[in-house]
Amino acid sequence: MKKCTISVLIASALTLSGQALSQQAPQSVSANDFIELFAKLGGEFPGMRKAHARGVCASGSFEPSNEAAQYSNSTLFSQTSVPAQIRFSLGGTDPSADERTPGTRGVGIKLSLPDGGVYHVTGNNTPVFTGKDPETFFGFLQTLLPDENGVVDRAKTGAYIAANPSVQAALGFAQSNPAPASFARSDYFGIHTFFFENDAGEQTKFRWHLSPDLGQQGLSADEAATLPAGFLQERLTQEVASTDVSFTLIASIGNEEDTVIDPSQQWPADRPTITMGKLTLSAVGGDACNNTNFDPNVVPAGIKTSDDPVLKMRSPAYGISFGKRLSNQ
Repeated sequence: MKKCTISVLIASALTLSGQALSQQAPQSVSANDFIELFAKLGGEFPGMRKAHARGVCASGSFEPSNEAAQYSNSTLFSQTSVPAQIRFSLGGTDPSADERTPGTRGVGIKLSLPDGGVYHVTGNNTPVFTGKDPETFFGFLQTLLPDENGVVDRAKTGAYIAANPSVQAALGFAQSNPAPASFARSDYFGIHTFFFENDAGEQTKFRWHLSPDLGQQGLSADEAATLPAGFLQERLTQEVASTDVSFTLIASIGNEEDTVIDPSQQWPADRPTITMGKLTLSAVGGDACNNTNFDPNVVPAGIKTSDDPVLKMRSPAYGISFGKRLSNQ
């Protein structure tokens, strides 16, 4: 995908005639199907996460804003500050992946509430997901499997993209978005819809966005070429030691017509927003994240998950990955 634009892939597929190309998503897939497919695409690395294998742990605090208290009765929004455990990562199964290349960057945040509640805030640097549902995403990934000669059929991929437009926005963003200069200088998006819930049981749908207070900064190809393949942890460590590294957690409030179940669609940019709070990093490194499963379905009272099928698939997929990791598989 790196050397072929989406438009070129689609055009090449549409000019072919008489060639049977797989364009349909499978009718159903399981969480384990994804784990097995990830291994085929990226390789198997026993004892590592089956996605987002390369990453760095950090610690810090989250200062909630009282703006969210008008929508949610979560005890989170009545606190001055709560401890935060953060893991920044690269997409993929390889724990030694090259950090200079463009692609998925992720964040997982565990907020620990004084009443024992836990809130996982988990997202990527892409504002939309690659497909409207798990089946569409799985079908796209299948087209990237190489044949017996190690060759990926680009026409097959292009035909699938053309026939399944819900994958196009995410792929377009990935191709236009440069590699981040730092984990601390990238936006992260929740992509799924959640609900605030108040004392009256009223629910307000929202999507969150984590914005870097240092500003967003990408790398040109020339800049990236001068860096070591594993520069991100060292850079984050230096930034935390020399300056204030923080993010603002923002919630976009959805309108009635905004989709709840399709993470491949962005909500309009003019939706009202509120500040949920500020995340500040205090230290980088250590193994505190090793036994944390950053499942975005883990939310405290006062916040509810939606029926987004991709969101629902994450719990069993993360659970399988977690179990395999703990058993060194």
